[in-house]
Amino acid sequence: NGYETIMVNCNPETVSTDYDTSDRLYFEPLTFEHVMNIVAQEQPDGTVVQFGGQTPLNLALALKQAKVKILGTAPESIDLAEDRQHFSRLLRDLAIPQPRHGTAMTAEEALGVAARIGYPVVVRPSYVLGGRAMVIAYDAATVEAYVAQASEFVQAFPILIDQFLEDAVELDVDALADGAAVYIGGIMKHIEKAGVHSGDSSCVFPPYQLNPRVLERIREYTVRLAMALNVVGLMNVQFAVPWGSDTVYVLEVNPRASRTVPYVSKATGIPLAKIAALLMTGAKLSDFNLPSQPQRDNFYAVKSPVFPFSRFRGIDTILGPEMKSTGEVMGIASDFGLAFAKAQLGAGQRLPITGTAFLSVNDRDKPALLSIAHELTARGFSLVATRGTAQALAAAGVVVAPVYKVNEGRPHVVDLIKTGKIQLIINTPLGRKSFYDERAIRRAAIRHQVPCTTTLEGARAAVAGIEALQQHRLEVRSLQDLHPRFVAAIPPGTLRQPAVPPVPEGAPVRVVSCDPPLPFAEKP
Repeated sequence: NGYETIMVNCNPETVSTDYDTSDRLYFEPLTFEHVMNIVAQEQPDGTVVQFGGQTPLNLALALKQAKVKILGTAPESIDLAEDRQHFSRLLRDLAIPQPRHGTAMTAEEALGVAARIGYPVVVRPSYVLGGRAMVIAYDAATVEAYVAQASEFVQAFPILIDQFLEDAVELDVDALADGAAVYIGGIMKHIEKAGVHSGDSSCVFPPYQLNPRVLERIREYTVRLAMALNVVGLMNVQFAVPWGSDTVYVLEVNPRASRTVPYVSKATGIPLAKIAALLMTGAKLSDFNLPSQPQRDNFYAVKSPVFPFSRFRGIDTILGPEMKSTGEVMGIASDFGLAFAKAQLGAGQRLPITGTAFLSVNDRDKPALLSIAHELTARGFSLVATRGTAQALAAAGVVVAPVYKVNEGRPHVVDLIKTGKIQLIINTPLGRKSFYDERAIRRAAIRHQVPCTTTLEGARAAVAGIEALQQHRLEVRSLQDLHPRFVAAIPPGTLRQPAVPPVPEGAPVRVVSCDPPLPFAEKP
């Protein structure tokens, strides 16, 4: 838009991509002091805090108080979305449901809040990133032990306690706003149920098998929130919908770009970050040729996380509220199962099309496992399972062979994995007693590159992927094929006039100075 841009980045992993994103790059820690030193040196017209995750948002108010102009959403609106009590009051005023919640400074207070909310609850310290140190507590003993451990760290208080919506579907929404209008860029449905960190969950766009009434409510709530917070630029909202219910709960609102923005932009052909930057510098949504609905009917786009498990010996692959992924990939196909299979392939996980599947799930998951077992059998897979799971499946008429756990005898399940006799693992957490046995199974899966899913939702998606791979060949299409035209090109008239007048065509050009000197510096 005619501005010279300066990027401040504290992450050495991304420095290779920054040099062609901005005019200058400062490779510095993202702290108030360092940013103010750069502001003093550069004297910028404005500062953008929406594209760096949570850390820059935490600096917004302090920067404004130091007379630094913040472009886009006002720091006061950012603070309102971040402040738990004020945001809860806003949701009540907007008549938008939220999970029951409370805060505590002592173990007694925490137990009282958890009892009032009702178990299970999500317990976490204040001011965390990536779900760090967050647990799901199903009883008072877990809450008490958690608070006792947290008391070693003063910054953990107050302890935040939320109702855990079991068997709920989570959804992510990325939206653009200019302070007067809102555009919903994409609604993504998580494949794993609530309880798995949003960065670790696979998700699908457009939302797969979701009630139209729920989708309409999500759009309505997103518009209400963006207008109430006076968002200018990007906003991300996380929703949860209990299974079989039409009630939509707001879990979190982030007045910034989320990790899903590149994924949504590639899935829809709408460059959300580019439009958001223009909105922050004065453009309006009405300036852009945006389709009324970005949803695509001719293909599914599945995002899958990439985990570093193979690089760390002894790590457990179980997914939960604490984020473990280090990246993500996308698979696109006309069929959901094929898109999921392609995403898994991109993440380094090749789904098998024949062989033996090992099943071991907790008691709560056994009824739902039945349909997955039937599907695998219909697809030609042989089944083996630990004693409890095998008994439940056999009682329902599924042909399954029992196999020893690690502590029960030989050959046990890890022996079968090591000798290449198992091609797929479905293993949901069984509780404390089986914890070490499960870890051995999941470690062996990593070491021998056997696909392993620790949620039933992930297992269902894997089965859909296997079915699609058996019926279709993998095909590759470029994004340019999917999006033949650039949907939201910069409209005429939105660009600022450049500060330096353009050089007339045909005029001689001389490089006055260059460091280091170029060999042709003295030639016209």
